[in-house]
Amino acid sequence: MTRLFTRRRAAGMVLMAVIVCPVVAVAQDSPAPVSTVSVNRASAVALEQLRGVVSDEHGKPLSGVVISALGDTALFAVSDREGRFTLRGVPPGPYLVRAHLSGYVPPRARIIQVGPNIGDMVMAMTHVQGSSSEEPRVLQAGLGVVSEPEPAPAQPADAEGENEIAWRIRHLRRSVLKNVDGAIDSVADVGSFVEDPLEAVARAVGAPVRLTTTFIGDLSLNGQINLFTRTTFDNPQDLFSQNGLPASVAFVSLTAPTSSGQWTVRGGTTQGDLSSWVVTGSSTWRSAGGAHLYEAGMSYAMQRYLGGNADALVAVADGRRNASEVYGFDNWAISDRVSVKYGMRYARYDYLLHEDLVSPSGSVTVAPLPNASLRVRGAVSRVEQAPGAQEFLPPSTGVWLPPARTFSPVSTLAGFRPERVDQVEISAEQRIVGDAVVGVRVFRQEIDNQITTLFGMSLPSTSGATLGHYYVGNSGSADATGWGVGVSRTVDRLHASVDYTQVDAEWMQPSAPSVRIALVAPSVLRPQFERLHDITTAVEGDVPGVDTHVYFVYKINSGFAGPRSVTLRPQFGGRFDVQVSQALPFLNFTSGQWEMLVAVRNLFREEFVDGSVYDELQVVRSPKHFVGGVSVRF
Repeated sequence: MTRLFTRRRAAGMVLMAVIVCPVVAVAQDSPAPVSTVSVNRASAVALEQLRGVVSDEHGKPLSGVVISALGDTALFAVSDREGRFTLRGVPPGPYLVRAHLSGYVPPRARIIQVGPNIGDMVMAMTHVQGSSSEEPRVLQAGLGVVSEPEPAPAQPADAEGENEIAWRIRHLRRSVLKNVDGAIDSVADVGSFVEDPLEAVARAVGAPVRLTTTFIGDLSLNGQINLFTRTTFDNPQDLFSQNGLPASVAFVSLTAPTSSGQWTVRGGTTQGDLSSWVVTGSSTWRSAGGAHLYEAGMSYAMQRYLGGNADALVAVADGRRNASEVYGFDNWAISDRVSVKYGMRYARYDYLLHEDLVSPSGSVTVAPLPNASLRVRGAVSRVEQAPGAQEFLPPSTGVWLPPARTFSPVSTLAGFRPERVDQVEISAEQRIVGDAVVGVRVFRQEIDNQITTLFGMSLPSTSGATLGHYYVGNSGSADATGWGVGVSRTVDRLHASVDYTQVDAEWMQPSAPSVRIALVAPSVLRPQFERLHDITTAVEGDVPGVDTHVYFVYKINSGFAGPRSVTLRPQFGGRFDVQVSQALPFLNFTSGQWEMLVAVRNLFREEFVDGSVYDELQVVRSPKHFVGGVSVRF
């Protein structure tokens, strides 16, 4: 009865959030909105605008130029009749900015540091000066001069308007019975009836081939290639043990604009005893009127295990696991001050008894005061996630890696059970002095089958968990109510944020697998009533003069589950994520940027907002994850 009452109360809060707290998205022509300060989300930053103008070598404005910016995200814009362009919603940081227009030599790619009060860019493009394409006119067989194909002209190193193959197809020898435009000359009407069949085929195929090569030559692609090495360790000596052997990771990402949006394809793979790969595709496009911004995508991942851990071999049916997800969302700008976002994610995992997971969500944002930065947001969501899902789903931010570890259930009888979180949230944010933004929120969660993750432990009748393998189970259900406040500010090239959250939770009856988990980690069994305090701080920015980008997150919480059997209660603790990337300008080429990356983290979860407030807290002995290598953006 208590559970039923709380669900009815949550339903009432959902209705109140939808009616009272609609939200807002600012239309494309209005000033850029203040970025949402999400408590416990360190990646929230104040979005900026990147403006500029494009002209030719004579100073004449160029329209239709595709401008791309590749950094923490990929953005595109097209210049108008006056050559002006605007990239909106740009997170602060370094971006590789390029311009592309067919028939023009693109300017050298530039690294732009996006931040507050950034000035307008000025870009100049040079028209490609090709040799004369005039060919002798052939009137009739045997008369006139038939030109031999000219050698392909040498293209500039950074010219993208036309490659050699496209040039040769365009300059194929034409039939001696035709004009240069393909029409049959009146003097040679009789000869046209005996046209060479091969020539006819070439003429029929030539047009679509020429169209295809022109399309490829004119396509503006941005991409990223990562070559990384990663390993997991608990203590420094683990780096030199068999469990600490590094694994190689290859990753490729391609992004290109469309007439009304952009599409992105990403893929990664790793090899070894645990071989895996993952591929994703996504697309965003705007409706004809501009009121709707649609997002859709999919991901598919496979994990195959060839190692010797007995528990992993039993849990990985047929030696492999498969996971897939599709999603779709609509960002509807009802007016300049009101917007609605709604959509759904559908995921399928072949190792779940009930494989279909549906996660719908909706939010409304409103700007209650005209010409003010205040934003109020109401959101309702249901998140269903499988144990081990973080191994298969790519993160929205940070280093993108394929599945890295194997896992098995704590109890073979209970198997894998998905977690479900129903959440209602109301939040507000306001820009105050300078670039400082303050955000507050209140929320309520109903959690079923809370997932618990165990690293480096041996349960009864198991072979034991190593650094590359862990156990997952469910510790019970809970109701959590909380509030939070956050402050963020951008100063020069540095963005910092601090978020505080307080949660009051009530735990229901523990689940059956939790008794088995409590034998080695009793602190996963929570007291019936408890209060949690959480502080998450983040710093991101560039070191002036050395092209070094630093990202640092540190999370402190009073309720981490302890790794020792003598620890009967949750304890105070902290976890971190550190990433340092160094630009390598001596390796840069015309339209690319090389970087070296080093990252160390023991935060197990990528996201801070979606999911239960206990997801990170119920991870016992989270190991340190090391990633290093080079990446090139082009």
